[in-house]
Amino acid sequence: MTTAGRLTGPAPAPGAQSRVERASDSTLHRRPDAARSGRRRRRAVALLYLLPALLPYTLFAVLPLLHTAYLSLFDWDGVTLPSFVGLDNYGRIATDPQLRAAAWHAGALILFFSVLPICLGLVSAAIVSRRAGRRGTTLVRTVLFLPQVIPLVAVGILWRWVYAEDGTLNQALRAIGLGGLTDAWLGSFTWALPAVGLIGSWVVSGLCMVLFLSGTQRIDPEIYEAARMDGAGPVREFMAITVPLLRPEFAVALSITVIAALSSFDLIYITTGGGPGNSTVVPGILIYRLAFGGGAVGVASALAIVLTVVISLAVLVINRLSREAP
Repeated sequence: MTTAGRLTGPAPAPGAQSRVERASDSTLHRRPDAARSGRRRRRAVALLYLLPALLPYTLFAVLPLLHTAYLSLFDWDGVTLPSFVGLDNYGRIATDPQLRAAAWHAGALILFFSVLPICLGLVSAAIVSRRAGRRGTTLVRTVLFLPQVIPLVAVGILWRWVYAEDGTLNQALRAIGLGGLTDAWLGSFTWALPAVGLIGSWVVSGLCMVLFLSGTQRIDPEIYEAARMDGAGPVREFMAITVPLLRPEFAVALSITVIAALSSFDLIYITTGGGPGNSTVVPGILIYRLAFGGGAVGVASALAIVLTVVISLAVLVINRLSREAP
């Protein structure tokens, strides 16, 4: 045997080499198949865990939504046989001046339910976090969050007493010599909507504060220490460190509060009922009036679908912007 033969060894038989290659190819083919089957098993297991929550959600949320979309295609008063009208109900919504007014009112409530509570909650969270561990901090945090756990029906009744002509607010104004500013706040065409909006601000601010407090706890304290070593004061720390690092909490707070503003119903129904006149009518109140008072179930269903789509798009845009923000 030559030196080259000893170094390289005998050449494999042609049949043996082809068998090795076929075995290698079959192994490579089995690996993706095994990975796909493993993913399918994991998805099936995850679906089994989700079924206990998915079934009630489907029964009480998805199916009613689909039924509402179905009713929006009919002209129906809730009693007689419905007649199919297609998309005519959506056309009526687009040309209804009362709906445009309700949309403007809902947009105005975003200022009170979203912008103002987020600002107040952010400032409150910054103050409370700096006083963490001091006496009274837990009590202040509890008092600020308390309106969030009170039922909105009770909140509405409470603030009706506050805003009444002989209520707490007017009595306080008279006591400090500002009796000329007293008004029937919830009965005023000018002040009814801001008055209801301030109730929403009072309710939601505590929730925003708790969200921002949870966000400040995950910020590394060394970042603040480094900023203080560079001469940054409390305001500079707040604007340069706290606000940018609370972007995820901003997205959550903005989503929750925008939904609360656009879908508001119970608070306005208890305090003003949409009045005086139509000065506090919002889409939720209008849906209720059309379905149960106006005999226009189809139009009310179409408005409900449009409101659902608007809220979904608003949340989608907020989440997209929060991910793309630098």
